[in-house]
Amino acid sequence: MHDDWTVDKVSRELGKPRPIAEIAASAGFLPEEWIPYGWDKAKIDLSAYERLKGGKQGKLVLLSAINPTPAGEGKTTVSIGLADALRALGVRAAVALREPSLGPIFGVKGGATGGGKAELVPMEDINMHFTGDLHAITAAHNLLAALIDNHLQQGNSLGIDPRRITWRRVIDMNDRALRHTLIGLGGVTNGIPREDGFDITVTSELMAILCLVDSYQALKEQVARIVIGYTYDKRPVTVGDLGAHGAVAALLKDALKPNLVQTRYGTPAFVHGGPFANIAHGTNSILATKMALFTHDVVVTEAGFGFDLGAEKYMHITTLYGGFSPDVIVIVATLRALKMHGGVALKDLTQTNVPALDKGLTNLYKHLETAQQFGVPAVVALNRRAEDDAIELEAFEDALNRAGIPYAIADVYHEGPEGGKNLAELVLNTFQEKPRDLKRLYRKDTPLEDKITRVARGVYGAAGVSFSDEARRTLAELEATDAARLPVCMAKTQYSLSDDPTRRGRPEGFTVHVRRIEPRYGAGFHVVYLGEIMTMPGLPRKPNALKVDLTPEGEITGLY
Repeated sequence: MHDDWTVDKVSRELGKPRPIAEIAASAGFLPEEWIPYGWDKAKIDLSAYERLKGGKQGKLVLLSAINPTPAGEGKTTVSIGLADALRALGVRAAVALREPSLGPIFGVKGGATGGGKAELVPMEDINMHFTGDLHAITAAHNLLAALIDNHLQQGNSLGIDPRRITWRRVIDMNDRALRHTLIGLGGVTNGIPREDGFDITVTSELMAILCLVDSYQALKEQVARIVIGYTYDKRPVTVGDLGAHGAVAALLKDALKPNLVQTRYGTPAFVHGGPFANIAHGTNSILATKMALFTHDVVVTEAGFGFDLGAEKYMHITTLYGGFSPDVIVIVATLRALKMHGGVALKDLTQTNVPALDKGLTNLYKHLETAQQFGVPAVVALNRRAEDDAIELEAFEDALNRAGIPYAIADVYHEGPEGGKNLAELVLNTFQEKPRDLKRLYRKDTPLEDKITRVARGVYGAAGVSFSDEARRTLAELEATDAARLPVCMAKTQYSLSDDPTRRGRPEGFTVHVRRIEPRYGAGFHVVYLGEIMTMPGLPRKPNALKVDLTPEGEITGLY
C-alpha cells in the first residue's frame, strides 16, 4: 500500500498545489481520459471508468459524525486531513467528497472545502461555480419544469392535473420568498395559472440520480422514470411520458463526469455531486468513488450530517447501487459539540463542564453501536480545536479508554498531515485487525413498513413508529407493486436522533412520526418524511454573503 508517486517533497511540505496534469497522471489516468478546466481542475471522462471497472478496488473509509450542532464537528476537514496523513505515511490515498452548494455558502455555513491546513484547492472555485455541475442540474431541472407547463399550454394531451404537478422549480440559492409562488399569470399567452414553488438545487431528484448511476444510458433511463405529477384520474405521469428524458440527460452529459482537484498537500480529491442529505442519500457520486477506488489503495469519503442520516443511507442506498462498502467507519466529534449534546448552551461552551461532556458522550456511543449493527468496524476521531480544555480532553480520553473504544486525537486544521498521523495509523491498523462483515438492517424484500421501523428502532433508538393516514395509504399502494423492493430514504432533522430537533444527546422512549412517503422512482428510493423538512432554506439575519468580497486584485475573500 505504499505510494510510488514521485513528488517534490519541499512543495508538498509547504502545501503548494500542483498542476492538475500531474495529479491526474499520479492517479493513473491516461492523457485522453481527463479534460482540463484550467490548470488546477479537471473532469474525468467516463472512458476511464470503462477501462478501470472490474479491477482491484482499494480500501474505503467512511467519515461520519455525531448529530450536528452549532458548535461544529469538522467532518470534511478531518476527511481531507486523514487522506493527507495517509499519503504522508506512504499510502496511495485519495479523498472523495460532495460539491458545495451556493445556498449554505452564502447563508449560514460558508465555504465547504475544509479549512486551515486540511483544505481542498482551488478553494474559491470549488465553493463558487467550480465546473458548472450544479448549474447544469439547475438548467436540466428547470427545462423539465418549462416542458411540463408548455405541455399544459399546448393542449395537455396527457391529461395532467395542474393541481397535482409535483415537479417544482429549483435554484442553487437560499431564497425563502420563492418557496411558494404563482405562475402563468398575465393572460392566455403566458401559460396556465397554477401554484408552484422553488426548492434548492441539491434537493433535485436529478442530483440524486446523477450520484447513483455509472453510465449515460443509466442516467437517461432513470430520468425517464421520474414522476412529475398525476392525471385527473390520479395516474402517474413520468418524464418518459413527456418524451423529455433525452434532452434532460443531454444537459447533464458533462455533469456526470467526476471532477478531480487536490488538497493543499497534493492528495488527489474527487469532488462530485451533492445530494441534500435530508431528503436524499447525501453522499458524493458512486462514479467518483469507484474511480478513486480503482486508482488508489485507500479512499476517504464522507456522508452528510450524523451517522443516523448520512451513514445509514450510505449503507442502505449508496452501497446497494454502488457495489462497494466501507472497510472502516470514522465517527467525528468535538468537545464543544459533545457538551452541547450534554445540555450546554452555545454561549457557555467556553466553560469547563465535564458532567455535560459525559452526558453528551451518549450521542457518540449510540452512533458507534449503530455502526456495529452494520458489521463495519468503527473508530472515533476527536477533531481538536485550539481552545479545547485540557481537563475535558483528559476526561474524554478516560471515558473512551474505559469503554474500550478505539480513538485518535486529530488536529489537521492547525498541523496538516502531521496532526492526522495518529488517526491514519489507527485506520490502517483497523484494516488489519477487524475486517468488515457488511450487514444491512433490511433486505429488498422486507416490507416497507418494516424497513422504516428497523431504521427508526435500530438507528435512532426509537421506541415505536406512528404513521399518518396519508402515509398508510401510500404504504398500501406501494406494497402492491414491485416498488416495495426499493430502499427507504429517511427525511428527518439532522440535529437529533429523534424527529424532534430540540432533543439532543441520546433521547429514549420516543416515537417517530411518519408524515408522508414520497416515491422517487428515478432515484430508486422512497423518501419517508418524519416531520417538516425544509427544501428551500432561508438566509439568516447576518448571511455569510455579507462577508464575501472581491479585492482589486481579483481575490475572493470572506468565504469562511
